[in-house]
Parts: sequence; structure tokens; C-alpha cells
Amino acid sequence: VITVLKGKIEEIDLPVPQVDIIISEWMGYFLLYENMLNTVLYARDKWLVEDGIVLPDKASLHLTAIEDADYKEDKIEFWNNVYGFDMSCIRKQAMLEPLVDTVDQNQIVTNCQLLKIMDISKMTPGDASFTAPFKLVAERNDYIHALVAYFDVSFTKCHKLMGFSTGPRSRATHWKQTVLYLEDVLTICEGEEIVGSMTIAQNKKNPRDVDIMLKYFLSGRHCSVSRTQYYKMR
Repeated sequence: VITVLKGKIEEIDLPVPQVDIIISEWMGYFLLYENMLNTVLYARDKWLVEDGIVLPDKASLHLTAIEDADYKEDKIEFWNNVYGFDMSCIRKQAMLEPLVDTVDQNQIVTNCQLLKIMDISKMTPGDASFTAPFKLVAERNDYIHALVAYFDVSFTKCHKLMGFSTGPRSRATHWKQTVLYLEDVLTICEGEEIVGSMTIAQNKKNPRDVDIMLKYFLSGRHCSVSRTQYYKMR
């Protein structure tokens, strides 16, 4: 028998005191956009039995760097000169908002760095706000125009390990990838490193939005850059 209850999870009453399993597709763009994770954690703490299962139970956020000259020139640098008019104020807004799109794996210039692993069965709501260091090592000589974030999820409590990735080297999903364009075009040589950190936090005015602070540093043969950029998923 399947009983359907309509309403917000924070407001409904269940016909049973506890449940054995919670299944939720809570993941948003950039994993955390729309803040559905906190709703799952609320349900877990209120209704899940002590040895109950949350599915999926593991999620991880990853970062890499790409060459993307064509898109950046057409969609971002375009605003610097629109038929002779300086509309660079719109460029600033375009840089502030990450792009959700599918990235060709051939654009990837560096390794992929794990930023964060989340254990949905144990984490607290505050664990979704964090600062993570990263080191991206160039795998070829190229230019870097953006960093790309994606996530993986796993169902480790099943009898057979299952999961999927939203990365650019995996089959495309509706989550695609999240592209964060850099103010600088980085000229990088094989073996050189971009080091930095990414800070992710829930927006204070709208909890569905995500604020991102990116710090990055490169000291290479042809390029030296140290910068902090801010983004907002909305």
C-alpha cells in the first residue's frame, strides 16, 4: 500500500512515528543550489529510525579547469563593446552568475580535485557551508578561462554499490556542470599548478541561493595571477 501525503515536509504529519528509509532527489545545480538538502536532514532527524537509511547517502563536489575562449568571448567579453557602446556593467553581472551548461571533456586542462564529501546520514545543515582548498595541475600547455564544478552521488547502503557522476567525462545529466568564468585568462604550462580555495555558503537573503568565493593563485612561466572572485547561484 502506498500512501501519498501532500504538503511541505516541515508541516505534514505522518501516519507512523518513524520510517526506515528516506529517498529524495534533493540535488540541485552545483549540488547545493535550491537548498533542498536541509529539508532531507530535517526529515532524517525527525522521522528516521536509529539504523535507518537515507538514499542517496553520499555526495561529493569536484573542481577542474577548462579552456573556453569561444564562449567567454561571445557571451562575456562581448559586453565591453556592443556595436560601439560600452556595456561593461552587464559584463560584471555576467561574470557574477555561474553558467550551468554541458562542458566538452576535451576542454579540460587540469586534473579534477575533490572539494568535499558529504555523508547525508550523519552531516548537519551547517556542514553544507564550508571552505575547501584545491590544487589543479595542468595536464597540457593551454589557456584557462574558467573553473568547472560538478558532483557525484552514491548509494552505498544498497546490496550493490550504485551511483552516478555529473562530471564532463560522464554521461550528460540535466544537472550539467557549473562553470565559473575567471577575470583573467591564465596561460599555463604542463605541470604548473593553480592553488586556492573555494568558500560556499547559503545566501542570507534567499536561502535557496548559494554564495561562492573563489581565491586562486598561479605563478607560472608565462602567467602570474592572484585574485579573489565572488559568484552567486540564483
